[in-house]
Amino acid sequence: MGKKRAGKLLVTLGLVSTLLVGVTACSGGDSGGKTAESSDSFNQTGLPIVKETITLNVLTVRWGNMGDTFTKNTWLQNLEKDTNIKINWQVMSSNDWGEQKSIMLASGTLPDIVFGDIAFSDSDIVNNLSLFRPLDDYIDKYMPNLKAAMEESPELKKLSTFPDGKMYSLPARLPSRPVTQNQPVINKAWLDRLGLQVPETIDELHQVLKTFKENDPNGNGKKDEIPYSGSGDISMDLLNPFGITDLNGTGMMIKDGKPVYYPTSEEYKEAIKWAHQLFAEGLIDQELFTQDNTMLTAKQQNPDVSLVGFTHQWTPDAVFGKWKDEYVTIPTISGPDGKRYQVGDPSGLSYRRNELLITTTCKYPEAAARWADQFYTNEASIQNFWGAIDTVIKKNDDGTYALMNPPAGTSADAWYWDSSVRDFGPKYVSPSFEKNIILDPSNGDGLKLAIDKLGKDYVTTPFPNVMYTAEEFQELPTLTTDIDTYVRTTRAQWITKGGIDEQWDAYIKKLNEMGLERLVTIRSDAYERYNSVK
Repeated sequence: MGKKRAGKLLVTLGLVSTLLVGVTACSGGDSGGKTAESSDSFNQTGLPIVKETITLNVLTVRWGNMGDTFTKNTWLQNLEKDTNIKINWQVMSSNDWGEQKSIMLASGTLPDIVFGDIAFSDSDIVNNLSLFRPLDDYIDKYMPNLKAAMEESPELKKLSTFPDGKMYSLPARLPSRPVTQNQPVINKAWLDRLGLQVPETIDELHQVLKTFKENDPNGNGKKDEIPYSGSGDISMDLLNPFGITDLNGTGMMIKDGKPVYYPTSEEYKEAIKWAHQLFAEGLIDQELFTQDNTMLTAKQQNPDVSLVGFTHQWTPDAVFGKWKDEYVTIPTISGPDGKRYQVGDPSGLSYRRNELLITTTCKYPEAAARWADQFYTNEASIQNFWGAIDTVIKKNDDGTYALMNPPAGTSADAWYWDSSVRDFGPKYVSPSFEKNIILDPSNGDGLKLAIDKLGKDYVTTPFPNVMYTAEEFQELPTLTTDIDTYVRTTRAQWITKGGIDEQWDAYIKKLNEMGLERLVTIRSDAYERYNSVK
């Protein structure tokens, strides 16, 4: 960032009053330059964490207009009493966080703790390391819960280790998360009306989509059925049967234990040719590459009849509105080699990083670390993912935990977001503890786990969520902007118009001219560092 731009941002700081109220340091009296550890008030073990009350300023970002209702969570309120640490929550909306984040980083004026992974990205942290404390020593000395979690689940440390070998942020393992991401969803009512079986292979899927188009499965006397529709450019999930999976959207896959760039692979080429055949026969939504989410939702929730036959979704109940009962999730479709390939992560979609950072502004980092460690127990974590015990969760005499029904007129998911920090913040639920959690298999998280069984055995090992150096972060935007745009454009052209065989060599040559080799080297180096963490 140039000096002029930074200067303008500093001038604007006064306009963002809510961002800076009480942000300068932990309150509770002048520390006189002492840390909490050297203070008589700090307890290295047990509760309270400090004998004399201090305040920590904790910034968190929430989606849209979610607000701060989560602060009424009984567990969070009891934590203040038990630890003697009062939390001044500074809740930001994701709607305008981008500009406010720039102002904050430019000024260096940060709260004591940053809570939740949508506040600062890897590049934000890597390019501003002087603002955040390395946490390795704090974890070792003051965080026994997290330390035990890392011993049980080494993925937590691998995920959180930055290129310099240090941890600047804390991880999370969310409870009761699936292994699969989006799975194939089909209109079962249409299948039944046409006397069709659930397709299991790409040939059977092709025939089903063709039958959907040629008949009138929604029964309105029109040929308005859309056999397949998806979001944005082509749903990459449609290419799964050819072995193409991309959990983190990098263009990379792990094949035979090594990272490869799949848009230059033969599997990708064959998958595109198959998709073009479907498009040419009118079996793929002809507006797939031009519609936005509003247009897609209008089709999925058409008020008169259901319009979409096949798609890929997290859960069918999340998108089809009044027609949701017509749709079912089906097993992963097999490809030309007879195998099934499913997007997801064999270790589960549970692991996150950058869920809590302690800034160099904080005068009491030891106390902050001990406060954060309280989140890393099983009971604390489920209460910070769904809601407090006796409010959202019922603790049974047999040691199990069941989610209560949400208030009338409120969805379960909305209730959980109102009642807890939900996806954000530090937490750890041991895999062995999850058997004690009782979820309703008919909706929400419970439904996803139920349908997860249809695809979990076919999940491929993804290219992981690796970390990049500051130098790599400088190169990546230019490389990925040009290369990703070109790949998306050619994919859309080849699926709608064909010509991949004739244009393939020129396509590869163009990618190499754009720096593909350097892009693959950067990603491969990051992958090697990731795997070297012990």
